Amino acid sequence: MTKTMGRLSVLAAAVLWSSSGIFAKADFFADWPQEWRGLIFAFWRAFFAALILLPGVRGVRFRPLLVPMVLCFAGMNVTFLTAMVRSTAANAIWLQNLAPFWVLLATLLIFREPMDRKDALPLVCAGLGVLLILAFELGSGTTGSRVGVLSGILSGVFYAGVVVTLRQLRGENAVWLTAVNLGAAAILLVPVVLRLGVVPDAKQLLWLAAFGGLQMAAPYILLSRGLRVVSSQEAVAIALTEPILSPVWAFLVWGERPAWWTLFGAGLILTGLFLRYVVWEFLSARRRYRSTVGGTDAADHIPRTSENALR
Repeated sequence: MTKTMGRLSVLAAAVLWSSSGIFAKADFFADWPQEWRGLIFAFWRAFFAALILLPGVRGVRFRPLLVPMVLCFAGMNVTFLTAMVRSTAANAIWLQNLAPFWVLLATLLIFREPMDRKDALPLVCAGLGVLLILAFELGSGTTGSRVGVLSGILSGVFYAGVVVTLRQLRGENAVWLTAVNLGAAAILLVPVVLRLGVVPDAKQLLWLAAFGGLQMAAPYILLSRGLRVVSSQEAVAIALTEPILSPVWAFLVWGERPAWWTLFGAGLILTGLFLRYVVWEFLSARRRYRSTVGGTDAADHIPRTSENALR
């Protein structure tokens, strides 16, 4: 695979991930109870995505860290889709994308690690962005939108937990980790879904299958292929397409308009992410490149990851 094809694969993965609002906002699910709709979506999306990825699973083995990882993933899955249903697509995706900053705060407050100076400005930008969204949504929004915003924040916290555990499990097979997350999430939700007694009709079932296959499983396959030739620094930069496009699709397909404070807050969060994971990482890569003997490619010194595949 050439680098151009690798970049296009990562971009395609980001575009497909951004389609979550198209599926979750579909009006033919309006008869499902709104307070439980996100949870039901979480079950079916995980079920179909796990079913598609299952044939590619290799290197199966149990590690104790799998337990907190799948619990965090299940929580992220439910809270993100609850935020998508109860609030706007923009609120859901941008509040989930606070995950890197929750990881940073955990290293500062829990693990007592010193803050790198390059993290200060991105953290301030992200903090201002979420505070702006919270101030307006909690102050003037409906009960449903408040639940959605709080669910979005929780999805970012759970996502941070997934990232932390994945880093500790980076030696394991990536397909196995993704499949076990999806499969376990579906299994954990089975009792609740059965108790609710909501059975999708044929049209809804096809839509849910596409939700799991196109929005979750296919992007993972594309990303794993792209990461063979694209550095994680470049992949993160390309993946920022997802939170930008997600509210755009919701507007174009379902006419959902995010509030001005969401757009402004999202801009601040995007600035923080861009500074931390694109600008600062690019500068660090250049310094590493200059310090290497023989002029090896700086991208070879950047660890590769598939953490974004678990969105």
